[in-house]
Amino acid sequence: MIAQIIDGKAVAARVRAGVATSAAALRAKHIAPTLAVVLVGDDPASAVYVRNKAKAAREANIDVRDHKLAATTSQADLLALVHSLNDDRDVDGILVQMPLPKGLDEGAVIRAIDPAKDVDGLHPISLGYLAQGRPGFVSCTPKGCMKLLAEVDTKVEGARAVVLGRSVLVGKPVAMLLQNANATVTMCHSKTRDLAAEVKRADIVVAAIGKPELVRGEWIADGAVVLDVGINRMADGKLVGDVDFAGASQRARAITPVPGGVGPMTIACLLENTVEAATLRGR
Repeated sequence: MIAQIIDGKAVAARVRAGVATSAAALRAKHIAPTLAVVLVGDDPASAVYVRNKAKAAREANIDVRDHKLAATTSQADLLALVHSLNDDRDVDGILVQMPLPKGLDEGAVIRAIDPAKDVDGLHPISLGYLAQGRPGFVSCTPKGCMKLLAEVDTKVEGARAVVLGRSVLVGKPVAMLLQNANATVTMCHSKTRDLAAEVKRADIVVAAIGKPELVRGEWIADGAVVLDVGINRMADGKLVGDVDFAGASQRARAITPVPGGVGPMTIACLLENTVEAATLRGR
């Protein structure tokens, strides 16, 4: 079996096109969807991410307000900015780019964001709603994962799913999304015994553990769907995922490549959340 390659770029392009159409409809009602992006410090990778997000937002008819703060910004000043954006009726979504410089409390900043503007889906209330199966903003990468499963007609209900990694950003929310869709979910991590055996039982594998090619091809069950969330840069500059792509492709029914798989979905879902926030707020 040679796996179907799940083209995340193509799926993301369709999501972004839908977002642009929805945003244009809001603008016709004199509602301009607006995303406030906060970048603290001068981390090069964060600057690239913010630039890409802002570019994609503008292309999707979403206004962007850039707030660039010095690395020496105090916790109090950062929180003051977040509170001012909460109070700004012209702002629909707030994105504080992580990681923050040392000395700043990321958790406190996330908790300070108005849940109605939490388009990154990281506020405790957003995560609590997800755990309860209630409507709310869902973290962008996990939301993108579910769209990619649907893209290849994956029957999630009743499926055995294994999630590698238990981060609040990806692992835990994607596990909850799968559970809410009636999959039987096993979460694996650094303390899991016989990881290979757990993966071999899975119909759906989501790898988000941050270790290059940890998941070997022979671990994958015949016909499984594999979503590789990992992005690891090797010594030669090559990007690889958490899954041995070449080996897994010989056994999986469908698999995401790295790059070009899950990654493009993150920004697309951020934009979708922003337009949803504008729609719900109905300014």
